[in-house]
Amino acid sequence: MGLIQAVKGAVGGMLGDQWKDFYTIPDGLPPTAALFAAVAHGTNAGRGSNTHGSSNIISNGSKIIVPEGYGLLLFQDGKITGFAAEAGAYEWKSDDLNSKSIFAGDGLVDSLIMQSWERFKFGGQPGSQQAAFFVSLKELPDNRFGTQSEIYWDDGFLNTQVGAMTRGSYTMKIVDPILFVKNFVPATYLQPGQVFDFTDIDNAAASQLFNEVVGSLAPAFSLYTNDPSKGNRITKIQQDSIGFAKSLSDAVENAYQWKSDRGLVIAKTAIVSIEYDANTKELLKTVQRADALSGARGNSNLQASVAAGMQAAGENGGAAGMMGIGMASGMMGGMAGLQQPVAPPAPAADDPVAKLKKAKEMLDLGLISQADYDALKNKALGL
Repeated sequence: MGLIQAVKGAVGGMLGDQWKDFYTIPDGLPPTAALFAAVAHGTNAGRGSNTHGSSNIISNGSKIIVPEGYGLLLFQDGKITGFAAEAGAYEWKSDDLNSKSIFAGDGLVDSLIMQSWERFKFGGQPGSQQAAFFVSLKELPDNRFGTQSEIYWDDGFLNTQVGAMTRGSYTMKIVDPILFVKNFVPATYLQPGQVFDFTDIDNAAASQLFNEVVGSLAPAFSLYTNDPSKGNRITKIQQDSIGFAKSLSDAVENAYQWKSDRGLVIAKTAIVSIEYDANTKELLKTVQRADALSGARGNSNLQASVAAGMQAAGENGGAAGMMGIGMASGMMGGMAGLQQPVAPPAPAADDPVAKLKKAKEMLDLGLISQADYDALKNKALGL
């Protein structure tokens, strides 16, 4: 009886696999799906004449439709045998005996007899496995990151270590589907009906990526804030989703080789919040005050402050108050540091030339007589 059942199964399955099929992506895929098997249109839509074909055999002449934004990976007995990166319709061709199809012009008698015998040896099942998988080439959204405690990094602008808690999201791209499948995707996802989704909480491989991103946040912040082309300003991170994404992708690549080993990169980031620790907040306040008091604006503010102080000192403290203002201005670099116009120095009191010049001017103006001038001249010259 076992022999009869095996023959029946072999012949029935073999005849079902003669039909050409129409393969495309399954319905109801989430936008975060990264890898999934192609499905026969008849199976997916609940219609079609072929209901007995093997799930792991693709008949010659079958059509596979690749939508925009996806690539197509072909497998034979667990090995990648082809890849198509362009959208369009592709026709399946294989030299494997199990793919032979009378509808594709592969003959009838010889191929049927050989397929029946081969399947009989495997208990009525085809002794081969063929599969077509779609891999997303789009940006895959909604990958979250966040820290439960502060992360710390050395900041070149503040010239010290700073810390913050942060959370946000990022998009990923599969830039090398073959590396991605061969080196990273677990075998359980290379089966019909399975969907590899980076946001699936039950996907242990995706959880590993999340942990590696969190572990790379501190180096990423350091790369960004110490990059002169970014202005060395931590406050620009939230406004520069692509710039910080590159820093984060570089940090992940340096630590975990996402691109070179797994064919993955981080494309964009969105930082939802950054909560700095108390010391960093105080440092940022100091920097803001320094920025506000720098340049011409700062000089104007300082002049106004000193002028107001001198007025208050004159009103309340008299000469003593003015002396205090003088001492304070000396500590700040003197009144000359206020960038006010500098008057020419007054002539020294004991300069005889200056005295004679002044006396001559007074004589010419008729303010003194010639006798007065001669007396001043003799006095200045010590005669």
